[in-house]
Amino acid sequence: MKGTARRRARPPGSSWFVYLVRCQDGSLYTGCTNDLLRRVAAHNAGKGARYTRSRRPVTLVYSQKVRGRSQALSKEAGLKRLTRAQKLALVAGRGRRAGRRT
Repeated sequence: MKGTARRRARPPGSSWFVYLVRCQDGSLYTGCTNDLLRRVAAHNAGKGARYTRSRRPVTLVYSQKVRGRSQALSKEAGLKRLTRAQKLALVAGRGRRAGRRT
């Protein structure tokens, strides 16, 4: 079919990622995806999340590979609960793992 995008078939249990991107204004955006490079490219093309459309370009600063969509959504929620300072520590490699409670 002309004009329709073909999606690659993904095997069951394929990898998902949670990620943080730094926007041009210095803010951080948290998301999850099963194709990290495509998703970051979509953010930079203005086709990603509404939040990042007016804050381009974005730079990937953190990603974590997880087992599946359910775990990715859970980890994403955990990242979103972190304070900005905790997210920056995570990006710098000094923070706790996303979504983990201490």
